[in-house]
Amino acid sequence: MRAAVIGAGAWGTALADMLGCSGHDVRVWALEPDVVRRINTQRENPVFLPGFTLAQSLRATHEQNEALDGAELVVYATPSQNLREIAREGARHVAPNAVIAVASKGIEQTTLALMSDIVMQETPGHHVVAISGPTFASEVAARQPTAIVAASDHVDAAHLVQDAFSNATFRVYTHDDLIGVELGGALKNVMAVATGMVEGVGLGNNSRAALITRGLAEMTRLGVALGARASTFAGLAGIGDLVLTCTGALSRNRAVGVAVGQGQTLEQALAGKPTIAEGVATTKSACALAAREGVEMPIAAMVHRILFEGQTPKRAITELMARELRPEQDE
Repeated sequence: MRAAVIGAGAWGTALADMLGCSGHDVRVWALEPDVVRRINTQRENPVFLPGFTLAQSLRATHEQNEALDGAELVVYATPSQNLREIAREGARHVAPNAVIAVASKGIEQTTLALMSDIVMQETPGHHVVAISGPTFASEVAARQPTAIVAASDHVDAAHLVQDAFSNATFRVYTHDDLIGVELGGALKNVMAVATGMVEGVGLGNNSRAALITRGLAEMTRLGVALGARASTFAGLAGIGDLVLTCTGALSRNRAVGVAVGQGQTLEQALAGKPTIAEGVATTKSACALAAREGVEMPIAAMVHRILFEGQTPKRAITELMARELRPEQDE
């Protein structure tokens, strides 16, 4: 299969390498000319995915039309807040029969659109599949056993993505709850920032376990309000991705939360890092979406107060614990 991966960050590079090693003809688009040069001449991406030799069949380009030309599968793996602009620029080059997979995780701030909604709007007429699940790019590139889901309203498109990516170390399950899978992948980043804050102020395992569990309840509550199934959040794109991102040492979002919890400003916590912590932008989007839907998300609101309203982590956690008592299960 001819495939295009749009975005050569850590996740996009790992996915492109996976496709290349599975025998597909892959072109990856990168914004940075140096990344293109290093992939093509040295078979590596030291900026975003250092330490891995990439598939010989993989080729990088700085031009979207070159990457997209003739591709039967197009995978978007750009930062969430840049996806619309990038998809719009390349839309006319997407082949009419191409299936589009979206590996970006987030909620657009200006419109509160999910990533699949953006792609459907900018490249209409294509079947869209959301890829999500518990994945650190470096572990995927190291061929450590990993499982994800490919969710779509169109079963054949989900199966095409499943077949394209599945191999001995990368297992793909299909799913039909597109909204739930996408929200799980986006909202877990907010909860990972919160978990890092808890760790940063010096709290322990009890606090972390409580936050992860109640964070899952918030994610599910918003998902159901938007038409997702509650059961989706008990799967790979929900609790699976949530646990990984909240506890894993490789989590960018958790690391930002730790730094802020230890007293750094948001600007200091983000400075000098080539990769993006999606949970920062998604916090704004999630709180706006919750307000629009009338859904209570106290943990997300706490993160928002700390990141953008100047509240200290310790004070915010104290207020969270002092909320009115209630049943565990939503009625």
